[in-house]
Amino acid sequence: MVFRVPIPKHSPFTLHNIPFGVISTESNPQKRCAIAIGDYALDLPLYLERILLLPSDHRRRRRHRLDEMFGRVFSEPSLNSFAAFPWSQRRDIRNHLIEAISEGSVPESCFVPMDQVRMHLPLRIGGYADFFCSLEHCQNCSIMTGGTKDNFHHSPMVYNGRASSVVASPTPVRRPNGVTWDTGKGSGEKPVYGASKKMDFELEMGYFVSKPVEFGDTMSIEDAREHIFGFVLLNDWSSRDIQAFEMPPLGPFHSKGFGTSISPWVVTLDALQPFACSPKHDHSATEFEHLRWKDRAVGTFDIRLRASLIRNGERHRITSSNMRWLYWTPYQQLAHHASAGCGLETGDLLGSGTISGDNEGELGCLFEATMDGANEMELKGGGKLGYLEDGDEIVLEGWCGEGEERVGFGECRGVLLPATC
Repeated sequence: MVFRVPIPKHSPFTLHNIPFGVISTESNPQKRCAIAIGDYALDLPLYLERILLLPSDHRRRRRHRLDEMFGRVFSEPSLNSFAAFPWSQRRDIRNHLIEAISEGSVPESCFVPMDQVRMHLPLRIGGYADFFCSLEHCQNCSIMTGGTKDNFHHSPMVYNGRASSVVASPTPVRRPNGVTWDTGKGSGEKPVYGASKKMDFELEMGYFVSKPVEFGDTMSIEDAREHIFGFVLLNDWSSRDIQAFEMPPLGPFHSKGFGTSISPWVVTLDALQPFACSPKHDHSATEFEHLRWKDRAVGTFDIRLRASLIRNGERHRITSSNMRWLYWTPYQQLAHHASAGCGLETGDLLGSGTISGDNEGELGCLFEATMDGANEMELKGGGKLGYLEDGDEIVLEGWCGEGEERVGFGECRGVLLPATC
C-alpha cells in the first residue's frame, strides 16, 4: 500500500531536509536512529526490517544490500557509527530515503508521530569546544569588558567545554551555584558563593565531527566538509556573574560548564549545500595558510536564526541572526581546532560561538542586548527583561529557504530551573 507522508506547509522537515536523530517510544523504549519528515519520525531499524517483506525484485535486492550494511548501525543508540561512514555512503542512504518516501514505498507502520517519540542526544559526545567568532558579538561585549582583543582578527578563539553537560532539547537546565563578586562589579570586592543572579542564553550553531582526525595529525581546510556530519542549534547557557569572577586568568569554568542545549535533529551538509554562500566578512587574505578558504563563495551557509523567551505563558521574540555573519566560519574553526595535532573524534561537538549582527534586535545574548542588565528590554504586556528568571524558557529556531524547499532545524528549547540549595 502506498503511503504519502503529509508535510505541513511550514514544516522544517521537508523532503529537502531529512535530518537524523535518535528516538525512543513508549512501546519501544530502546534508543535507535530515525529521520524526521513532516510531523513524523521514520524508525530506521523498523523500516529496514519491513522492506525485507517486499516482493523479490531488483528494488528489494538493492534494499536487502542496504539492510545488510546499515541495519545494525541504525539499531545503535547513537549516530556515531553512521556518522563515521564516508560522506559518499551517507549521501547514498539519504538519497535512498528521499526516493522511498517520495514514491510512497515506506510502510505506514514505520512512521511514528512526533508527539509519540522521545528525543535523545543524537551522538555520543566525547569532546566539546565552543568558539568566540562573531566580530559584532566581540565588539559589543568589549564595550563592557575592556576592548576587542588583538588576537581576535588573527585566528578563531575557542575554549574546551564540558561534554557531560550537553543535553538534548527540551531537557531543563538548572541555575548554577558558583563564586561571584558580592556586587557583581568586578575584582577587588568580596567573593561570595551562591546561586547565579545573571543567567543568560547564547544563540549559536553547533556541528558534529564525522571523519576523525588522528592524534598528532592535522587537516586541510579544503577537506573540512569531509569531517562534518551536520549542524544543530546550540544554546550555550551562561552565568555572567560567575563568568566575571572566572575570566582572569584562565577563562570560563562553572559559568559555562553547567549546561549546553542542542536541538535533537542533525541537519546534514547535503541538505545545507543549496544554501552555501559567502561569509559577511572578507578576510580571505588572512596570514595563516591553514585558515585560507579558496572558494569563498561557498564558505558558509545562509541559516536564519531566531531566539524567543517564554515567560508566564507569553512568547517574546528577543533576537534574529544569521550564521553567515560569523567572522570565522565553521570550516575555519574546524581547521584551526585540528591544527595543533590534538585530534578529533567522531561525535565531537563544536559550537560556533554567539552569533550577533550589527543592529538592535540582532544581538545573540542578553549580556549584549541589555548591556549587562543595565538597559532592560521592554516585553509586551508591561514586563521587562534583564537576565533570565527561574521558570523562563528559551526557544531557538533556525531555517534555510521557504516553502517546499525549506530546510529547518526544529526548535532548541530549555526551561531554567531554580538552583539547588
